Amino acid sequence: MERFTISLDDELAQQFDEFIADKGYGNRSEAVRDLIRSRLGSATLDQPSKGAAAWCVANVSYVYDHHEHTVTARVMDLQHDHHDLVITSLHTHLDHDHCLETVVLRGPVDAVKTCAEQLVALRGVRHGNVHLVPLDVGEQHSHGKSKPHRHFKPMN
Repeated sequence: MERFTISLDDELAQQFDEFIADKGYGNRSEAVRDLIRSRLGSATLDQPSKGAAAWCVANVSYVYDHHEHTVTARVMDLQHDHHDLVITSLHTHLDHDHCLETVVLRGPVDAVKTCAEQLVALRGVRHGNVHLVPLDVGEQHSHGKSKPHRHFKPMN
């Protein structure tokens, strides 16, 4: 583990300490590590891929009125059109009319971003949110007699 020192003006330090307290961090180091991971992850996702496509996992959540049958059909059609990216979905009833749906996508960054943005932009979808996490794609290998596969780890 490396240690480093940073200097902040008093006002920024106070705002940071309030942020730490509001978010429930135990100390400044934990908060700084999360902020760095977030920024590095964003930078990784924004870089054009060199050679093999960069991969990510995404959590896409949105709310819609399930009585608007065209919205339900558009959501399902888009998920089926991207069955290679959709890992799972969770459908939650909020009240008599509204549903919250959460979809997990995994694949090449560009394809996942496009699918996620299309989902939250569908007419009738409200409160859409996309959270992307860059993945480190391991080398293909097998365990004993298992089929060759890769492991996808979140980047640090």
